[in-house]
Amino acid sequence: MKKRIVAMIVAVSMLLITACGSSTSETVSTTKATSEEAMVEAESSEDSIPGAPLEVDKGLFNVEITVPSEYLGEGVTQEALNQEAKEKGYKQVILNQDGSATYVMSKSQHDEAMKELRSTLDEEFAAMVGSEDYPNFTDITHNDEYTKFTITTTSTELSIMESVSVLLFYMAGGMYNAFNGTPADNINVEFVNADSGEVVVNANSSEMGTAE
Repeated sequence: MKKRIVAMIVAVSMLLITACGSSTSETVSTTKATSEEAMVEAESSEDSIPGAPLEVDKGLFNVEITVPSEYLGEGVTQEALNQEAKEKGYKQVILNQDGSATYVMSKSQHDEAMKELRSTLDEEFAAMVGSEDYPNFTDITHNDEYTKFTITTTSTELSIMESVSVLLFYMAGGMYNAFNGTPADNINVEFVNADSGEVVVNANSSEMGTAE
């Protein structure tokens, strides 16, 4: 499950660079853990989230995004990046000594890329509702900044898959804001029962790995 979440978010994040919205899925094995144990695992699994930070510098006319090497894949060359810059119309793409790459684009290009990223994220969330993995999800909403998510579910206690899905929302919100140049201190995820309206679980990314 961890690998699937990481693969999905990395694929969505690369939309900003490659304009490709595909995501990767892997076979998920179930366990006999309780929902509570799954939530603890989700909130303490720091190794599930890519650690290298994105750097976004918004200038007067241009936006510079430095993407860590772990998002670029292996064997990236300056020649390949030059070709990508030419194809995408970016002003420049620089391969740094540490393996990261700095993309220099206009503000309008960045705005368009963020618009496409929002569209792809929303499509991913819509696909989760009533899916095989999340049959109890009836709705997923969020604020404009992707820092607060409300998931409506028919569950009164979260299943393992529902519990661990909190990581996906943490990472989606964090990745969106990283690319937007507005790093978020916290991503809030609230699971609400569809029938009673009661909050089943309220989780915060800022509390990951901390004891209650």
